Amino acid sequence: MKKELEELLRKRAQSFVSLSRCKDDSMIERKLQLFQKRDAEIVKCSIKGTVWRKQKLREKIDLDYIVHYQFLVKQREWMYIEEMTEPRRACFEQKQLVEDHKLTILDRIEPEHTVERMAKGEKKAYVYDRIKAVQYAETWWNSYNPRFPKFSVDCTNFVSQCLYAGGMPMVGYPERGKGWWMQNNNWSYSWTVAHAFRWYLGGAHTGWNAVEVTSPEQLLPGDIICYDFQGDGRFDHSTIVVAKDQKGMPLVNAHTTNSRMRYWSYEDSSAYTPSIQYKFFHIEDKG
Repeated sequence: MKKELEELLRKRAQSFVSLSRCKDDSMIERKLQLFQKRDAEIVKCSIKGTVWRKQKLREKIDLDYIVHYQFLVKQREWMYIEEMTEPRRACFEQKQLVEDHKLTILDRIEPEHTVERMAKGEKKAYVYDRIKAVQYAETWWNSYNPRFPKFSVDCTNFVSQCLYAGGMPMVGYPERGKGWWMQNNNWSYSWTVAHAFRWYLGGAHTGWNAVEVTSPEQLLPGDIICYDFQGDGRFDHSTIVVAKDQKGMPLVNAHTTNSRMRYWSYEDSSAYTPSIQYKFFHIEDKG
């Protein structure tokens, strides 16, 4: 089984740099289409798999494993490494591989929340260090800081940690529907829930200055993008900008599907729909 899984990953890596399209794998096809749109190409792809659970039922064996992708990307004269991980399951019958697919991450969804606006007196002065926020995003993009709780849907918790590492002050404790904070093994909805976080950033009195801008080109490393994949008004995902590509477009880090230097639009994501809506927030350096 080990050899079959290794061969599967080898062929999968080759598909990202092959001249022939891989239309039988939607993830690979979406990825290649996005790079073509950006006038970029994957020069090399390496994939490693780590098995974390084995389930056996008679002649059937399921291996759950984490795939770590590394893409060497060339755009014009610039080269950089994009990375991501995803959980997958390989199914064997009589020691022969019969199926391999991505696992869907399930989590308890918080109910709808209204984040109260902060009173003016609770606003705290701050200096936002973008370099420290980005350094944190680079350090922990594929692991979890033991100082904070970990969630199976961890995107907003991760971005909140990045902002906090950059110097953004916690406000509103201990009311969960107020402000932005994580203390004493408890947290506000805005710290962990993408939809609440989006409304906290867009509030009139957020405790710090986040300005909504109209296009991704206006963002700087350390700024935030919020995603409503279905376009139904419910925001599902949060990322932090860590760099800009050769066309001035953001590259982001994120958790849940752990990603590093990923193109901001998420058109290569299985969650993407043509109805997707984005919110772009520039964090002012002082407040």
